[in-house]
Amino acid sequence: MEDFIIIGGGIAGVSVAALLSKYAKVTLLEAEENLGYHASGRSAAIFIKDYGNESVKALTYLSSEYLEEENGGVLSGRGLLLLAGKEDKDNFVSEYRQLGMEEISTSLASKKIPLLNKSSINKAAFREDVFDIDTDQLFQNFLKQALKNGVDIKRNSGVSRINYNKKNWTVFTSHEEFSSKILINAAGAWVDKIALLAGISPLKFSPCRRSMARVPVPGGYNPKYWPHTLGVNDKFYFKPDAGELLISPAEEELVEPHDVWANDLIIAEGISRFERFTTKKVTRVSANWAGIRTFSPDRSLVIGFAPENPNFFWLGGQGGYGFQTAPAASKLAKQLLLREKSTFDKAIIESVSPYRFKSM
Repeated sequence: MEDFIIIGGGIAGVSVAALLSKYAKVTLLEAEENLGYHASGRSAAIFIKDYGNESVKALTYLSSEYLEEENGGVLSGRGLLLLAGKEDKDNFVSEYRQLGMEEISTSLASKKIPLLNKSSINKAAFREDVFDIDTDQLFQNFLKQALKNGVDIKRNSGVSRINYNKKNWTVFTSHEEFSSKILINAAGAWVDKIALLAGISPLKFSPCRRSMARVPVPGGYNPKYWPHTLGVNDKFYFKPDAGELLISPAEEELVEPHDVWANDLIIAEGISRFERFTTKKVTRVSANWAGIRTFSPDRSLVIGFAPENPNFFWLGGQGGYGFQTAPAASKLAKQLLLREKSTFDKAIIESVSPYRFKSM
């Protein structure tokens, strides 16, 4: 019998499997053929140390040393640029201050990105210490550790049924069954559905679609050193990627968990917002896709044992912060699961505990 069963092979499941497997026998069940197929494989991969709510910021801060140093680090310089049109000026100041940025001239903004149309930019702000995350390397760092420690990874193993006999869990897939004392729910957008199968009250997570397009750089510019660029109020963002640009309308549309795809009309709207600030138009789209960012009701991660069953463990609600918080989130989960004395402040533990929803 396994010590732990983890449901979900994204960055949350793989990272906690890597840490637990040094001390216990672990089985990881992934519904898809490939690990990291859904949200983890479709991340914008940006690291801002003090972005998100207080709980997210704390986990991000505690993850930064690992991201900077482990196996040579997974961060590379990018920078962050905020653009505002005339209609955005009322929200510009509060947003750039919230993001820890400094206002710069529109001329300097256009020097950083020559494609920009100065006459369309009313205000701009910049921050240097924002980084790209090599999400594939980070994922592989944890996966290699998990495999080295003997984690049994079962792909194409969607969960169809879960039983609990007051002592052990039995998890059924279409072709196998697995047993363990502790069940870890790291199923991303499907966390509430897995909870229901296990007889656990759902926490009312919100899976939200975000679309993305990759386009050739208008005007043939080399975007290698361009910063990650945002519109005020998250109207859009774009960043360099493999010699082209990723453009997102940055939507947050509530959806049912599924293999989500991009909405062409929303992609077109995002490109239109991008073009309002540029001197050249997008002539074609190389590819488009979408991912699901899953939020808990208070938009903080959920890490801890379920109040109604101390053998069911929640690890969800990453909400787009999964990679930047993974080192600390998996460490906290490992300490709780192994009943170790925690190295985390009590306030952090309480801020992500599922017990905070007990009165819902």
